[in-house]
Amino acid sequence: MFFKIRRWIRVAIFGTKTSADVRKQRSVCRGRPGPAARRVEISNDQRKILFKRAQSTAIPYRRVLRAKIILALDFDPSIAATAAALGISENTVRKWRDRFLEQGIPGLEDAERSGRAPTIGPVSRCQIIAMACAKPAEYGVEYRNVWTIDSLTEAYHQHHPDLCAMSRSSVQRILSGGELRPHKMDVWLHSPDPQFREKVANICDLYLNPPENAVVLCVDEKPGIQALGRKYPTKQAAVGRNGRFEFEYKRNGTRKLLAAFNPHTGQVYAEMRATRKAVDLVEFMEAVAEQHPGGDVHVVWDNLNIHYDGKDERWTRFNARHGGRFHFHYTPIHASWVNQVELLFSILQRRVLRYGEFDSLEELDAAVLGFLDHWNTHESKPFRWTFKGYPLQTGDVKRA
Repeated sequence: MFFKIRRWIRVAIFGTKTSADVRKQRSVCRGRPGPAARRVEISNDQRKILFKRAQSTAIPYRRVLRAKIILALDFDPSIAATAAALGISENTVRKWRDRFLEQGIPGLEDAERSGRAPTIGPVSRCQIIAMACAKPAEYGVEYRNVWTIDSLTEAYHQHHPDLCAMSRSSVQRILSGGELRPHKMDVWLHSPDPQFREKVANICDLYLNPPENAVVLCVDEKPGIQALGRKYPTKQAAVGRNGRFEFEYKRNGTRKLLAAFNPHTGQVYAEMRATRKAVDLVEFMEAVAEQHPGGDVHVVWDNLNIHYDGKDERWTRFNARHGGRFHFHYTPIHASWVNQVELLFSILQRRVLRYGEFDSLEELDAAVLGFLDHWNTHESKPFRWTFKGYPLQTGDVKRA
């Protein structure tokens, strides 16, 4: 077994050289004068690690070479013979032998390097970050609402000449390191509704725990649906090419979609109308009442002016005509996402309207109502509503 291991080591280090070639090379090196060689002793565990590293093709070659140096010295302690066999200098062999004898296998790794001293100190870095988090007007940069790399660099040099100079690329690296993008702005919408949590909790409870023998309907309007025609027909996708539609378009009028979506069945009742006035909505709700002739109906809709009574008390009189079985629930201000019919509108926009071509209002009506009929027949299902409101703030409302 001992001789088998030595043969493995010889092949790993010297490759396909024959034993005669190795002995000849050792005899040539043995005649050179020099200090007595330091014996390298390797344990069985170290030999396994070094042998695996010497045969590896996935690690950097410098690490492979260092493992071969130590295995060669274990095979023959001659510095000259090892250097000649591996084609390297004797100083290199001596360096890694000494490192191994002092530190073991960890000594064969690259030592930590201090590198060049930083030219941009922490004060300058913090100052750039502070300026990027402030408004440009605070540093005298007018007619600009957001920073650019160039304007930030120029303002830094103007207001802090006592600090070290900084290039544009240095400013870019500092901002990237701090994940700062002062040139980008996101939309932030805050609901000023003082009863935001209560309204959201009430609507979510209607979705998750509907009242018995009652229907919940999400009602809303999608105005301004344009019947856009194209000067040239749209080209469908082909192998290696996306679909393309003509940049120029023709306006053929607009329509308004009124829809009532049942979040528990996925069914929708909809009408396309030329206007979206209070009288249109009342007529639409009369049709909805015919669709649901018995039992209570809970209507979820937003704060549009025609959703309220107004001077003519339209919804009070509407409810009186239907025995007071309609209950209206208003979403918080700036929180239309609570109304589930918006999810259906999003699907309609992506599938039918975004790239649609409609040369007349009749084509637009047929496409929209045709899609909704297809939805009711083949695809209707409740959306998976996971948001449950705010149970900690509204403990009186039960949650599923």
